[in-house]
Amino acid sequence: MSPTEPEKKKSFYATMIVLTVVLLVVLLTCVPYLVTIASAEGPVERSAADASPIFGVTIPPGYKQWELVAPAEEAAPLDELRAVVGNQTAIDAYQAGKLPFPDGTILVKRAWKRKQSPEFASATIPGAATTVQVMVKDSRKYAATGGWGFGRFINGRPVDEAQHRTCFACHEARAKSHDYVFTRLAP
Repeated sequence: MSPTEPEKKKSFYATMIVLTVVLLVVLLTCVPYLVTIASAEGPVERSAADASPIFGVTIPPGYKQWELVAPAEEAAPLDELRAVVGNQTAIDAYQAGKLPFPDGTILVKRAWKRKQSPEFASATIPGAATTVQVMVKDSRKYAATGGWGFGRFINGRPVDEAQHRTCFACHEARAKSHDYVFTRLAP
């Protein structure tokens, strides 16, 4: 062996160690991030207990990050603040002024009890959450109810069948001309 061969071996091993450390750092940094993304965007398995009676609608994963359609305030006796959010299909339809809404549209109404802000006397802020209400457009599956499936949830659990039987009648009586949807896109 010539005197340069051991130095070449040392250099090779040093390079391999540096590359291994860099690879480990990249893996340890990226893998948790990728796992988080995959679990957030992947399908969420739900049991029948999570689905609304009659319609089988569930609370869609990730809905809290959806775009706002419009806020609302409900007077007494409910005294609620509400926000309706929509998936991208809903937002695209609203922005295009497209009625009826296309299949795949999902609207979620979040509701909270109104309460006075402790920091600002004239402000009303959300208090305790009351309900999450979901409308899913599938014109074949929900043909008998204007193409919409409904879900009303309290603390993440669907309310009883009797309450779900009132959903379509209310929407039909008050919003039939707007594809059974009350909420208009906020300006």
